Amino acid sequence: MKFNIAVLPGDGVGPDVIKEAQRVLDAVGKRFGHQFDYSPGYIGGTAIDKFGEALPRETLEMCRKCDAVLLGAVGGPKWDDPNASTRPEDGLLAIRKGLGLFANLRPVKMFKVLENSTSLKPEIVRNVDMMVIRELTGGLYFGKPKKRWNTTRGRRAVDAMYYTEKEIERIIRVGFELAMSRRKKLTSVDKANVLESSRLWRQIAGEIAGAYPQVKLDNMLVDACAMRLIQNPSYFDVIVTENTFGDILTDEASMLAGSMGMLPSASLSGIPAGKSARAFGLYEPIHGSAPDIAGRDMANPIATILSAGMMLNYSFGLGREALAVERAVRQVLDEGYRSRDIMTEGMKLAGTVEMGKLIAERIKT
Repeated sequence: MKFNIAVLPGDGVGPDVIKEAQRVLDAVGKRFGHQFDYSPGYIGGTAIDKFGEALPRETLEMCRKCDAVLLGAVGGPKWDDPNASTRPEDGLLAIRKGLGLFANLRPVKMFKVLENSTSLKPEIVRNVDMMVIRELTGGLYFGKPKKRWNTTRGRRAVDAMYYTEKEIERIIRVGFELAMSRRKKLTSVDKANVLESSRLWRQIAGEIAGAYPQVKLDNMLVDACAMRLIQNPSYFDVIVTENTFGDILTDEASMLAGSMGMLPSASLSGIPAGKSARAFGLYEPIHGSAPDIAGRDMANPIATILSAGMMLNYSFGLGREALAVERAVRQVLDEGYRSRDIMTEGMKLAGTVEMGKLIAERIKT
């Protein structure tokens, strides 16, 4: 089979980790008889430097013509001026909105050999295996009004957390559908004791629950969820939450897996209804651009490689191939290879390129 992938390396370590994900995809193609063609594009700071905007129209149109999008990372100190009219992160918000990517899936899974790579006790993280679903095109990041202004009493700013019934309903349904395919437990996270948007969120979650009697729905306040993630993370199966809460909670949850360099993500325009169904999506690691180590062969490419694995599964319907990627990653870790962010005493340090090559080699066998 032939697939066309839009490749947006972005900034910092983005190009470094994207290259290794492509290496692994090529190994998958060779072993299973697929062809992956890559269409490069600009986003983030590099796009601002070249085109004056974080997401050029050409990039968005190219992505729409492809089967899926593979993205590296955006941002860096070079573009951090708070008074700048355009920032690299604007490109992420624009591409999510422009491609209708409303459901962000972030699996958090502990590889057994990394139990001692976290700052938590091994018995706390040992059975962690959850899926966090973050609503991606609503809430604080997109709500209006959004502005800053000066008054006689000083500077002021406002960001509105705005949600419609339709936006909440579709993301909650994704949560229930994924819970049906796992342990049938869904935790809906909100701040219903304070926010009106969260009260609507909780009400709609309760209404939809009637269509999924097999799934146990657990409503939880975001602060309680943040504590439970550290205290007893194995409690969770599927978490569904709004944009801002999801952004923060998944960064916290990444520490359960040892490093942000281990966590992939998929941003989807829908959810596959069956094993052979496909959903258009954008796939990226949850980590940032880490410009201090860019080009130094130090970044962990595993999150990006696992993101490519999610692409094989959700956008291409290639479940067997996706499983081969995860198995290859697991095998390399079991053999004692570690990138700097998960390195522990007695293990074998591997740079970005070596880690990519090792995983690709395990795909071939």
